[in-house]
Amino acid sequence: MSHLTLSTLLHQVGSDKVTGFFLVLARVSPLFVLAPLFSSKMMPARVKGIVAVGLSIGLTPIAVHGQQIPSDPMAVAGLLVVQVLVGLAFAFAVGMVLTAIEAAGSLTDMVAGFSFGAVIDPINGNQGGTMTNLYSLVGLAMFIAIGGDAYVLRGLSRTFDLVPLTKAPAIATLTSGVEQAFTTIFVSAVEVCAPVLLALLITDVAFGMVSRVVPQLNIFGVGFPMKVGVATLVVAASLPFLGSFMSDAIANAVGTALRFA
Repeated sequence: MSHLTLSTLLHQVGSDKVTGFFLVLARVSPLFVLAPLFSSKMMPARVKGIVAVGLSIGLTPIAVHGQQIPSDPMAVAGLLVVQVLVGLAFAFAVGMVLTAIEAAGSLTDMVAGFSFGAVIDPINGNQGGTMTNLYSLVGLAMFIAIGGDAYVLRGLSRTFDLVPLTKAPAIATLTSGVEQAFTTIFVSAVEVCAPVLLALLITDVAFGMVSRVVPQLNIFGVGFPMKVGVATLVVAASLPFLGSFMSDAIANAVGTALRFA
């Protein structure tokens, strides 16, 4: 009876739409591996699966409109690989935004000395310093506050216009887009933590001058807590400006992903 019901349902829906659904699911799934918020380890795998299926159901009518979905298994398998590659490239370009912010936190930890107290990041499960975890949590919160998830979903739906389900993107163009997204990580990280790096550089220069004037002073005993205090104050003053940076960075990341799709 269940087999008959399933066959009837497939006949009513249409085999091309069922195949299109799985193709869309293959493009949506990489979001839950690389994209911010969607790939968070705080989200259970079952919830990720349900959300991925729900998004795929909603995007399938848009994706299959005007498309001739092949029925040959080999052709469908090739299209599945293409959808995974497109989804990975898009999710990677968007995911580099939070990766850059986490890299900024790592630079701050390394310069200020917070890296001595490494703890587990609850978002990605990796071990990092205090500022790395702080930047990661604040970055994710601002990503949600500025509607970054809506940016990502609108960009993902736009990819079906640029790269239809039955077409394949140019590999050279796709690789160029991924390379450009990767090269922006360090530059963006330095832009985010530049105030902290500059403040700590000035602090180190000041301590160097003091050590020359007063060589009896134990500069290492005084310098470490002072650098921690300076870094904490500058981070607290600069974090409120992270929202505008993330808004522009996400828009640029989605635009880069769509331009090279």
